[in-house]
This record gives sequence, structure tokens and C-alpha cells, in this order.
Amino acid sequence: MALPELHPVNEAVVFAHSGQIGASPAAAYARVPFRGKILKVGVVQSGAVTGTGTVATAVNGNAIAGGSLSVTGGAAGTLFTAVPTAVNDVNEDDVISFTPSGATGANIPATFHAVIRK
Repeated sequence: MALPELHPVNEAVVFAHSGQIGASPAAAYARVPFRGKILKVGVVQSGAVTGTGTVATAVNGNAIAGGSLSVTGGAAGTLFTAVPTAVNDVNEDDVISFTPSGATGANIPATFHAVIRK
């Protein structure tokens, strides 16, 4: 069965992994492969966190407006996303950072992603 809409070929998804988004959170980083615009950022957690955590996103240290993720509990496999509103233009070899904070829970890894359009 054909898909009703084709996925654009000028988009790519970059990934970053953090070993801990709960207690003692660790930031994660991803390299931008080409010049473009970040359309969406997200996180998939690999375990349940308690409390409300946030994930700040930035390009080369500059916060992405509207790119802050709220991680509110959820179980393993829960997806949280945000759509940036500004400061989402990127160049090749820029670095996107994902910095978690505020949640609790031990040994809760997560995978972050950013959808980038050329």
C-alpha cells in the first residue's frame, strides 16, 4: 500500500544519546550534517522518570526558541517533541546540544533527535 504523502528527501534526522536524564543528568550532542533549519526536536526515554524534567536545546550554545522539551513521567518508549519558533537555522558542522535537568530517577537513558531540512 502506498503512503498518502511522500516524506521529503531533503530532510535528515540526527541523533544523540544520554546515559542519564534523571538524577545526575548528562548532556548529549549531535553534529549537523548540512546547512538548513531545525523543524522539530524530541526525546525518547528508555525508562520512567519521576517529577517534571526539562531538556534545553541549543545550537553552538545559543538556545533554540521554542525548543525546550518537557519530560513529564512516562514509561520507557515515551516520546516528547517540540517545534522550534526561532534560532533554528543551522550550518554544516554546527553542534546541537540537549541538556536535561529537573527529573529524578536513576539510570534512565534517552535518545534525542532533531529533524533538519536543507
